[in-house]
Amino acid sequence: VYSSSLKAMKKHKDVEIVVNFASFRSVYESTLELLDLIRKDRDTGANELANIRCIAIIAEGVPESQARAIRDEARELGVVIIGPATVGGIVPGCFRIGNAGGMIDNIIDSKLYRSGSVAYVSRSGGMSNELNNIISREADGVAEGIAIGGDRYPSSTFLDHLLRYEANPKVKFMVLLGEVGGDEEYRVIDAVKSGKIKKPLVAWCVGTCAKIFPYEVQFGHAGALAKGQLETADAKNKAMIEVRETKIYLGALSICSPL
Repeated sequence: VYSSSLKAMKKHKDVEIVVNFASFRSVYESTLELLDLIRKDRDTGANELANIRCIAIIAEGVPESQARAIRDEARELGVVIIGPATVGGIVPGCFRIGNAGGMIDNIIDSKLYRSGSVAYVSRSGGMSNELNNIISREADGVAEGIAIGGDRYPSSTFLDHLLRYEANPKVKFMVLLGEVGGDEEYRVIDAVKSGKIKKPLVAWCVGTCAKIFPYEVQFGHAGALAKGQLETADAKNKAMIEVRETKIYLGALSICSPL
């Protein structure tokens, strides 16, 4: 146990990932403290601290202005932020961040003790566990899985992680589970159209039941609310259907099985 981030980063220079379990009340200050230490160490060229490449923020309810400030600062430094409001991520057979993958029985059932070749990205931690289960049954298993978080402004996006998967030779197939609210799925569509994403991609947006209700529905995540027609799950799925011939396969995750 260390009394400050500075002491911990000086002692453990090989650390690259930080999991921040601070509550929404203090996560902003503690994350900016880390980023400020990283910036100062790089600016001075001292290389006295751990080279942090990724910070996972577990807390829900982080004010949107603070989430955007963290995102902007991290991007300037080239640090990947997973969250806020994330369960974390997992690289089966290697390590996990936060509580990704769930308890040990789920890790065994979903074969998360060894690596596969399918990488996924989702907003939801609960739905990420469902993806772990489906991919373990329909394909050769998960290579990496990330839940970017359910808040309105996650600090890393679907596209950020899909581009990482695209560049990873161990990943042969990708899965995107989007949801109602936000517009990040359209950026993925643009990347497929432009050729930035070439690997097969299974994609689906949940929340299509929202149209059944006679009023706007706020689902469980803070970001799961359509603020216009283009943010509905149906509109996003329709847009993905239009590029189906360019390797976005809509819906049926069992399409992973030909691996």
